[in-house]
Amino acid sequence: MPEEGVIKFTLDYTRKPADPSIDIGGLSAARQRLWQLELVGQSPERYGGVGFGNVSQRQAPGDDRFLVSGSQTGAIEWLQPEHYALVTGFDIPNNRICAEGPLAPSSESLTHAILYELDPAIQVILHVHSPAIWQGAAAHSLPVTHKDVAYGTPAMTHEVERLFSETDARVHGLFVMGGHEDGVVAFGDSAQTATGILLDCHARMQ
Repeated sequence: MPEEGVIKFTLDYTRKPADPSIDIGGLSAARQRLWQLELVGQSPERYGGVGFGNVSQRQAPGDDRFLVSGSQTGAIEWLQPEHYALVTGFDIPNNRICAEGPLAPSSESLTHAILYELDPAIQVILHVHSPAIWQGAAAHSLPVTHKDVAYGTPAMTHEVERLFSETDARVHGLFVMGGHEDGVVAFGDSAQTATGILLDCHARMQ
């Protein structure tokens, strides 16, 4: 059973009120759709009842800061500005995230950070839990991280870098987390693009 929601990086966090000017409408709408499909959420029957999945968007094109859903928001269907954290900086080699906002950032924030750093075209990232995609990854030749690499760690960021250099993960807009049960990450230049990639893949696995 995965250790859902456990933050494994050093967090430099400042609690602040939500910025009412931030535009998370498209991201929250995409996440609601995923929540309705049980690709993100919280259920007593899954993962010991702990919330699973998270979403993020780049603060602005060319800016490595990003908004990410707060830790343990899985039970909420429609996320509001107060349910997000702003990651203001990160130091991947030293396993550190700097963030501010009403909630602490998701435990998967390091993985989001490396994706934004690797590809300026990525504007939105969706981390979901799809047993169908996870179990069908090999049969459908999807990029997969090594099964002995845990989520939310510098080792996972190195795996993402490996996938980008050695596989067609960038073309797929999606990869599977081999060591994180049911974990799948999709990304794109908008919430609509990333959601489309993810749901197209999910439909092929049914």
